[in-house]
Amino acid sequence: MSLPLIGELKSSNVIVRHPANPILAPADVPYSPALVFNAGVAKFQGKYVMVFRNDYGDPVNKTLLPGSTTNLGLAYSDDGIKWDVQPGPCFGLNDEEIVRTYDPRLTVIDGRVYMCFAVDTKHGVRGGIAVTDDFEHFEVLSMTAPDNRNMVLFPEKVGGRYVRLERPFPVYSRGGQDRFDMWISDSPDLKYWGNTELLLAVEQVPFANDKLGPAAPPIKTDKGWLTLFHAVDRDPSRGKNGWEATWKKRYTAGIMLLDLENPYKVIGMSREPLLAPEAVYEKDEGFRTNVIFPGGMILEDSGEVKIYYGAADTVECLATAHVDDLLALCLK
Repeated sequence: MSLPLIGELKSSNVIVRHPANPILAPADVPYSPALVFNAGVAKFQGKYVMVFRNDYGDPVNKTLLPGSTTNLGLAYSDDGIKWDVQPGPCFGLNDEEIVRTYDPRLTVIDGRVYMCFAVDTKHGVRGGIAVTDDFEHFEVLSMTAPDNRNMVLFPEKVGGRYVRLERPFPVYSRGGQDRFDMWISDSPDLKYWGNTELLLAVEQVPFANDKLGPAAPPIKTDKGWLTLFHAVDRDPSRGKNGWEATWKKRYTAGIMLLDLENPYKVIGMSREPLLAPEAVYEKDEGFRTNVIFPGGMILEDSGEVKIYYGAADTVECLATAHVDDLLALCLK
């Protein structure tokens, strides 16, 4: 089946890329990863904290080491812009079954930091949830069955239950193609999950033809849960576009609003991307060009929203907008 092609996409005019971008690059990390991206970011105990993905290899020759070398790094900041990177990785799972751990998402719930992460295993991709109080000791609370990932947690219970967004991989039920959607589940204890329902499908997003899923954990506003998602369009005519022999996809960021009391209900969604690859470090340079993947979103007291995103699967960046403008995009 041929895909409906999607032409040029532009970022919303309410979003501003930070002039210091990229705010974290491989050169900023003392243990020399080749790629640093797809970070989770939260405010915790008076500081901004970032847990980021490290991939290792040779950026000069544009090659990566096996995935088993991937792990997660840690950095702190007073302003959310300049980061103090810690001297070594903070988390990684590797054993006879687990190949690598990656793509962290951070949510603070009742004074503790919960981290969702993806795990490649020899028998499929799994999503995990861990909790930490110090980023030195992590307790893994649950792991999904294959294949599921891109999980994010809501920052508080809704109706007495924890809620998460996720992106399973239903290959057979979607015609054997790379076409994945966003789902939602809830839990009484962060360990056992159910009440799973489809939340947003590819065909409902005008700027996606391939897949979509969660991005950063939602933030609470008086009008609803402000929620980012990643959206992917694929065009067979695209060329090399990065380190790999071929890369046909473009990743953009969308935004929608979920009901406060029933987050299974979408109140509104922007029909255009919030962020599309436009800057050099998003569309022209890096491991996989034309990629934007948000992993953190922080609402400041001033109404400013900080959006942290991986660019080109290579560096970590920051964009900002006012919360009222983001809500207006979802509701117009």
